[in-house]
Amino acid sequence: MVGEGDSDNGGGDDDHQVGIATKARAKPKKPSQFKVLMLNDDYTPMEFVVLVLKRFFHMDLEQATRVMLHVHQKGVGVCGIFPYEIAETKVNQVMDFARQNQHPLQCTLEKA
Repeated sequence: MVGEGDSDNGGGDDDHQVGIATKARAKPKKPSQFKVLMLNDDYTPMEFVVLVLKRFFHMDLEQATRVMLHVHQKGVGVCGIFPYEIAETKVNQVMDFARQNQHPLQCTLEKA
């Protein structure tokens, strides 16, 4: 039981001092970013690639079409840049979805 004059911190009333932090906190390091890359193939329909870009990378039709054409013409294109765990998840989602639909679409990631 706390007696009269005692405070919860176990000391007297003169223990209520406010300290000032003198050491600067280190800022947390931003996570490394990774590019999710889509690779061109001769079998996956362009419409399916656009669907993947819209569904998994939240692109509108115009942006998805532009990226799809870039992949088609250049052989590879960037779908987005994300922290590692998100990039890895998106690659796995795209690959699983392509396999479920019998398409050989390939997606990979590389450090940005």
